[in-house]
Amino acid sequence: MEIVNIHEMAGFIRKNMVIRTFPEILKDVQEYISKNFASVLRDNPDENKELIQSYIAKYLEENQVGVEGMELTELCELLYGEMTGFSFLTKYLYRDDVEEININQWRDVKITYSTGEILQAKESFNSASHAVDVIRRLLHKSGMIFDNAQTIVVGHLNNKIRITVMGDGVIDKEKGLAVSIRIVNPKKLTKEEFVRFGTATAEMLDLLSLCFIHGVSMCITGATSSGKTTLMSWILGEVPYNKRIVTIEQGCREFDLTVEDEEGNVLNNVVHLVTRFSDDPRQNIDMVKLLEITLTINPDCISVAEMKGGESMQAINAANTGHAVITTTHANSCEDTYYRMVTLCKQEQPGMDDSTLQNLATKAFPIVAFTKRLEDNSRRIMEMIECETLSDGKCRMRTLYRFNITDNIMVDGKPKIIGHYEKVENLSEGLQKRLRENGLPLKMQEQLLAKK
Repeated sequence: MEIVNIHEMAGFIRKNMVIRTFPEILKDVQEYISKNFASVLRDNPDENKELIQSYIAKYLEENQVGVEGMELTELCELLYGEMTGFSFLTKYLYRDDVEEININQWRDVKITYSTGEILQAKESFNSASHAVDVIRRLLHKSGMIFDNAQTIVVGHLNNKIRITVMGDGVIDKEKGLAVSIRIVNPKKLTKEEFVRFGTATAEMLDLLSLCFIHGVSMCITGATSSGKTTLMSWILGEVPYNKRIVTIEQGCREFDLTVEDEEGNVLNNVVHLVTRFSDDPRQNIDMVKLLEITLTINPDCISVAEMKGGESMQAINAANTGHAVITTTHANSCEDTYYRMVTLCKQEQPGMDDSTLQNLATKAFPIVAFTKRLEDNSRRIMEMIECETLSDGKCRMRTLYRFNITDNIMVDGKPKIIGHYEKVENLSEGLQKRLRENGLPLKMQEQLLAKK
């Protein structure tokens, strides 16, 4: 059968089509494809996508049917996704500008974009059972089971997608399910885009990247979806190609830092590591184990994707033994980050007193940046601090930069935060000396320390 050009057919079908509902058309198209072209669905639907969509378009042309308000190409895409993939979720799962898909119930699906905007999906499931069937299909592809016995499922669909599913028993049956799908490694942002979006100033970004490149460990802190991972990915991307980076992640890989030229030759020096879960505890490889191994393979820079357990103690030890470590954690402010680290370290070292752990944490991670998603969905570095250790052993929090909110107004029915960045203090003399010793050129240091 000749492959039909969907775009050439679009105008003809719009003029003459009979309007039907999507479920009605889906049922008929499924029967048509299954009866006449079952092998293309069974063999490899991903590779046969163009051919399958051609068959769908041919059916729509011959029967002159369509859905009101839906273009032919969009209808073909939805029908293909429903028959071979994950219904309308398919088109969101593989976009580079989508960060989250949140299904609150089968009739309520919200999409979070990389801009921070949260919008209702144009499409919806047909029923509660339809939503359950699609999510089961999604989980099955990664070997996970969702049924009455497994009513809560937490896992990873592949290297890019985290998923949490809750079903009957913990939510109302008529709602179907509730699902949070986090699509990691979203579209990478450039320094110029960070500045344009108002996430930070160019000067703030320069400070973070130059400090890390020259051996100063740091932590990016904030709530979920505040932009921590995106910022950390950019900082890691600024590391010179001759320095060896090792990234350590839980369950799935968020970073893809490898740089290749047009011939496919690798230009930089990166090792990506990820934990492995096994039913046999002896075969488990957790974050702590990966950090132990990492210290034996001569890394220049270490990225611990998130500190949320016993690996925190290992990350602090690594940072205190001369390695540049960058990590993220969940905390409500820069200062609270250190208390959070102490709490996490207690899981690994329950007998160590809080003051000792606090001292280790502040020395290990002198730079902390607190990120936040504001009411207007903009992401900002709200504060950057240096925790300076004084000669008497006490700590002083030096606020380097802060974002000052001056107003919250409504524009076209949506909130808009008005504010500006302020440079408050320079780096301490001790950290300046450390940067010089680690090779930061004097001219660059002078630029970083320019008067407020």
